[in-house]
Amino acid sequence: MRQEEVFIGGNWTKASTDRRIEVVSPHTEEPVARVAAAGPHDVDQAVEAARAAFDTGPWPRLEPAERIDAVRRLAKVYGERRPEMAELITSEIGAPISFAQRAQVGLPAMMMNAFCELAKSYPWREARTGLYGTDIHIRREPVGVAAAIVPWNMPQFLTVTKLIPALLAGCTVILKPAPESPLDALLLAEMIAESELPQGVVSVLPGDASLGEFLVKHPGVDKVSFTGSTAAGKAVAAACASDLRRVSLELGGKSAAIVLSDADPGIVAAGVRSASLSNSGQICNALTRILVPAGRAKDFTDALAAEMTSMVVGDPMDSATQVGPLVAQRQQQRVRGYIETGQQEG
Repeated sequence: MRQEEVFIGGNWTKASTDRRIEVVSPHTEEPVARVAAAGPHDVDQAVEAARAAFDTGPWPRLEPAERIDAVRRLAKVYGERRPEMAELITSEIGAPISFAQRAQVGLPAMMMNAFCELAKSYPWREARTGLYGTDIHIRREPVGVAAAIVPWNMPQFLTVTKLIPALLAGCTVILKPAPESPLDALLLAEMIAESELPQGVVSVLPGDASLGEFLVKHPGVDKVSFTGSTAAGKAVAAACASDLRRVSLELGGKSAAIVLSDADPGIVAAGVRSASLSNSGQICNALTRILVPAGRAKDFTDALAAEMTSMVVGDPMDSATQVGPLVAQRQQQRVRGYIETGQQEG
């Protein structure tokens, strides 16, 4: 994998900065890679390439069926490299390899093909009769240059849900992965190059929050899709609102399991285990609270304790492991803080 370059408009090029992003294994706490960090000049270059590809290039002018064929080529390459992608994600974020194979990579592979099937039946063009008998023709067109900013917890799942629909619609895309998880995005860039999408259609720029901010505020970007914290999402929304650009946000999310008085404790415990601790508990829809009837609290507490005790905690590369490490020390400290607060509050 190319770690010393960034992927701009379909070409590998030297980053404009000398900075490096050190990717640390959450399991061993040892460095696993050092990748080039993109800078503002790289964003300018990527936007310029994306604008040219959208404004004058072939991609948005292809028939939907032609774009579907191109994305299917990417899906084929992706499918062939699934094992490599799963191991890479486990190495950078510590997701148990069984979960990485099934959800971190398996789901995105399925979604690529599902989005292609959906695009086949999508009404790109439509003819209607107007209220006064006039002929109305509707053509659904791509927005333009889209910026996709992805967090570290489900990097490929969230990348694919942003990238593939945008490509099928005819948009050009600039992807910025989280600094904790740039490796899977760079591997995806290799696949994109192998599948021979037109020049300028996709760029991949690893970088920190300041790079994301520069990308979001760039006047050449027409649409921003962001997944992350509520605080960061507010800043993204405000930046896009200043010049009325479109934005899609998926922010935060702390759901509760609500348990009724006639529920079976064993069934509840098994369900909560899956819904709370997939990906070592690092998913946006994890059940982080469990609300049970006060009179049966011990029943459910005992069942949950038994269920949690049975889980295999260990090396994320071991297929038997069900819970691996958290992504970073700061995340571990944050979780410990929540536990201590809960204990203090009874």
